[in-house]
Amino acid sequence: MKKEHTGSAKTYPIAVYEPDSRRNIGFLKIWMIMLTNMMRSRELVFVLFKRDFFAGYRKSFLGITWIFISPVLGIVSWVFMNATGILNPGDVGIPYPAYILIGSSVWGLFMGFYGAAEGTLGAGGGFIMQIKYPHEALLIKQIGLHLANFSIGFILNIAILLVFGVVPSWKIIFFPVLILPLLFLGTGLGLVISVISVVAGEIRTVIGMGLGFLIYITPVIYSSNFDNPLLQSLIKWNPLTYLITAVRDSIIYGRIDHFDRFILSSALAFAIFLFSWKLFYVSEEKVIEKMI
Repeated sequence: MKKEHTGSAKTYPIAVYEPDSRRNIGFLKIWMIMLTNMMRSRELVFVLFKRDFFAGYRKSFLGITWIFISPVLGIVSWVFMNATGILNPGDVGIPYPAYILIGSSVWGLFMGFYGAAEGTLGAGGGFIMQIKYPHEALLIKQIGLHLANFSIGFILNIAILLVFGVVPSWKIIFFPVLILPLLFLGTGLGLVISVISVVAGEIRTVIGMGLGFLIYITPVIYSSNFDNPLLQSLIKWNPLTYLITAVRDSIIYGRIDHFDRFILSSALAFAIFLFSWKLFYVSEEKVIEKMI
């Protein structure tokens, strides 16, 4: 809170800090503060983004080439298992390697959003406790890094689709809009875990294991056209089923099945995001104290 102090010569602002002041700020005002902080921190975000993007490859022999190699290596095992007949993914309508490539890429996008948000405070390093600046900048930088790496690999994935004879639908132009619910859900979950894990470190491991299992009850690596009633029920009530498949199917088939459920899942993801970001803003000062 700032007050104007009038002296004999000039008027200057005085900053007054009150304990737990963030808890008393209204919900809409919190959002206005955070959005303003992000706009004012755009130069800091750019500097941190550029530093961390190139630092990740500077000491690597292959350097930035790893961005192109990783998606190819990621599907080799799936292609091998499919060729040996181990897998029975169901009728997916296109070559299975192409199907698994796009599905796993979209899943990786969601997990990257989660990881970026979950590591927000840790990404600040030592200076987070030495310099006062809006920590929302760290979140934007983390998400920007993930999107940059994903975008380069995604272009390669589209090229691989063409190699398999799969021409993406023109509805791929809606890709930036369709991934927003994944951004909201992944970021929301990550921010909550980033706060809780400071006082309960094992929660990060537990949630990581849970998300690793979640891929098996989301139709990412297989078709949802099967008769197992238990798995069908789990898939039906899993919001990620509709968020993941909407992105993948719009690219491959040019359609979104269960559009109404996609909208409901998107609304849930946005609500989680709003709650988690407020929790992060209100709690981050206490969390940083625990990090000291």
